[in-house]
Order: sequence, then C-alpha cells, then structure tokens
Amino acid sequence: MKKNSDSTFSRRNFIGTTATALAGFSIVPSSAVAGLGHIPPSDKLNIAGIGIGGKGNTNLRNMPGQNIVALCDVDWDYANRVFETYPKAKKWKDFREMFDKQKDIEAVVIATPDHTHTLPAAAAMELGQHVYLQKPLTHSVWESRYLTELAKKTGVVTQMGNEGHSNDTVYEVTEVVHSGCLGDIKEAHVWTNRPIWRQGMPKPLKEVKVPDTLDWDLFIGPAEMRPYNPEYHPWIWRGWWDYGTGALGDMGCHLLDVPYYALQLTAPTAFQASSSLVNTESAPVSAQVSYLFPARKNLPYCALPELKLTWYDGGLMPARPFDLPNDAPMNPGGGFMFIGSKATLIAEAYGAKWKVYKNGQEIVPETRVKIDRVPDDPAGGGRHEMHFVNCCKKGGKPASGFEYAGPFNEMVVMGNLAVRMQSLQKTLLWDSENMKVTNISPDETLVTTKLLPFSSDIVTRNVERESKQTVKWNAQEMCAEWIKHTYKNGWSL
Repeated sequence: MKKNSDSTFSRRNFIGTTATALAGFSIVPSSAVAGLGHIPPSDKLNIAGIGIGGKGNTNLRNMPGQNIVALCDVDWDYANRVFETYPKAKKWKDFREMFDKQKDIEAVVIATPDHTHTLPAAAAMELGQHVYLQKPLTHSVWESRYLTELAKKTGVVTQMGNEGHSNDTVYEVTEVVHSGCLGDIKEAHVWTNRPIWRQGMPKPLKEVKVPDTLDWDLFIGPAEMRPYNPEYHPWIWRGWWDYGTGALGDMGCHLLDVPYYALQLTAPTAFQASSSLVNTESAPVSAQVSYLFPARKNLPYCALPELKLTWYDGGLMPARPFDLPNDAPMNPGGGFMFIGSKATLIAEAYGAKWKVYKNGQEIVPETRVKIDRVPDDPAGGGRHEMHFVNCCKKGGKPASGFEYAGPFNEMVVMGNLAVRMQSLQKTLLWDSENMKVTNISPDETLVTTKLLPFSSDIVTRNVERESKQTVKWNAQEMCAEWIKHTYKNGWSL
C-alpha cells in the first residue's frame, strides 16, 4: 500500500468481523499458568498504539501486562523512546498499512492530532477491534456522531481518553446533585487557563525542511496540504484550526465532563460565543461560549430545569457570586461551578476538591443516592485504561464509551463552531437530529480576519492594514463545512 496522501482510504478496504480479527488469538487456560507470578496469555490483550510520541505513550504504560504488538507514528524520532520500550512490537508509519498487513491486533490506542482521530478509529471498529481514543473524541460534530453510530453497529468496546471520568470525585459530585442538595440548577460555569501553547497566530511565513524521520503527508492526512513548520508539530498543532480544537477541545472534555454527566445534559438548543480576535488559521487567545440546554426529566430528588452553561478559556473567569466566602477557592487554572436555588458547588476538573456553600458558609451535604465507582485493577495501571482493557477481555461497558462520549464531544466541539461564527452576532439555533444551525440564511456573510506576517522593524501608520485582511465567506456554507469537514481526496470514510 502506498504511503502518500493519494492512497485510497475507504471503509470498504477495512470491512471485517470480530471473528476474523480474533482468529489469531491463542487461548490458554488460566489454570495452566496459575501461580507463576505473571498474567496468563489468555488474559493479555493484543494492543496497537497509533500516535505514540505523547499521550499515547502514557496510555500504553497505563495498560500493564498486555501485549503491545504494534506501534504506529508518523514521526519515528518523536516516537523512538516508545519503540525502545516495546522492542518486540512491529513499527509502522501509516495506520492503513498496519491494518492491511498486521492481523493479530485486538485493540487500538489512538492519540494522534485531533484531525486524524476519526479515520483510524473507524477503520479499527470495522475490523472488529476495540478502540481507546484520546480526547477530544473528534475534530468535528459530524465525526462524533459517526463514531457513536459505528460503535453501536459494530459492538466493539470503546473508550474516550478523558481519564478523569473514572475518578471517584465525578460520582461524588453527581450524588450531591442528584440528592437535591443544591436545589434547582439553572446556571453553570466552567473555566480554564489554557491555552498554554501559542494561539491567535498567522500562518508561518518561513518554509522549513521536513525532518527525515517525519512523514509530513501522513501528518497532514485528510486536511489541506501546507508546508511543514515546527509551529505545527509536535504538540503545537492544538492551536491550529486544521489540526486541533484549541483550548476548548483540549480541556473541555476534562472540565465539562462532570457538568455534562451530573446534570444529564443532552444536545443544546442554542449556543453563542465571544472571543479575542478570530482568524482564519488558529483559535483565539481567549473565548467565552454559552450553551442553552432544555429541561431534562426530573430525578427522584432533583429537578433538571433549563440550564445555561458558560465556558471560559484563556484566563477568563466567571463573576464570583457575592455570597461566596472570601476563602472559597475558584482555582484560576480550571474548574466549574453549579449555582443552585439552595446552594452553590465549586470544584476543579472531574470534581476534585469539591465544596458546597450555602448562605455564605461551607456546608457538608447529606446525599441520598449512591452511584457505583469505577474499580482499580489489581495489576495496577491507570483506572480508566485498565477498565477499558478488562471490558475488552471480559465484557461490560467502560465509563466513557462512545455512547456517552460521542454526544458529549459533539457539545464540546460545537463551541468552536460558535467561536468561528460569531461575526453573525446572533444566537445560533441548533437542530441536533440533522446537525444543522437553523437560523442562518443562504445569503448571510461571515467575516473573519486573515493575519499577515509583517516585519516588526517597519513601523508606519498603516500597521493594522499591513498586518491583517478581512476575509468574507458564505456563512451557511462555512457552517456546514465546519460541522462536517470535506476530506482531502483519498481520505474518505
């Protein structure tokens, strides 16, 4: 199979069944090796890592005792330390070639840049392979819906890599909410200090030679080709619209997780945003996104009325409630706040360090419901990762399977749609069933800024004109494109 970006990639190339995928899996009874002090072969999962230089390496380490049979990365220098850790694993650059030629893979861990999450995940599921996919689940709303439906169709085990969703504090906060301790919650706020990488930048002017160890065509994947620059890889890709999802995509699946889970949110009916300067290439330095969620079915001790949820990034923070004690922490690094009719709850990511305040005083709420926790594994490792592994081997549903993570991620990345559409100066009305904004007319114009590189040693009265241009697009067409990307030729699903 060719490695260049013109190689045909379609689901037809990867149609398979779980039986076929597991044909090479050797079963040895546990009793045959009992007491030898190691995991029996029958209890080991054959795992392939795709995108292993960063977070993927951590996820693989958190799955101890398993068979790491394949490692795939477009940059073999960045991935070299992982190759050395698992010397028996076969090495690949192109996941398509790996799937085509290596038949002993039972599960994959995917931690590539956001824009290349969906393609390998879909291919693996079609082959009957279980999928652990890093957050954000996908780059676009449509991709989230697609993977959710494909997971249901194929029946494989899935898990999004929002690892904190397996923490006890997620369920502690949910018990407080569901017990009615806060009363009716109609307002929620979530914030982060991210980005801690560069955002709001123009496209780099200088063209840099591609390192010999990097396959730039494969990094670009389904996106539009552009010259290599170290401003894109590694890690800094998060801030570029073509590859990442900015601060919201990076931290939203962490910080919005408890609000989405505890408040049993569904798709919003409307959303809107404001931010620092939005440009054609990269996410803004700071942004604020508001979502409106409809009322949900009441719980035994808790009503779930219509809710306004507001996201803040780039150092922006919600206003501090006037009745909050001076020593009540609102960690500027990141957290969330539920404002209820009876009390207010403040916490950090995944409910860490949660506290409840009523009438200006901290209180200890009495809960009336109990939610099961995600268990630790006796072999150690990451709770989130090993729960996925054990569900693959023994059955069951991981805590953040795609039936939960898919709709959740739709909401997260929808916020970037609001950021990019804000020049329309309107609340966007959302039709979730059809994945469509319903109140944009065919002739509306979207106005965006294109930043131009310019020499800082030349100062004139025309600095603004020389540093940026106004770009106008058809709003309806661009909104549809950002909901469902047009993949580059050769990279279709």
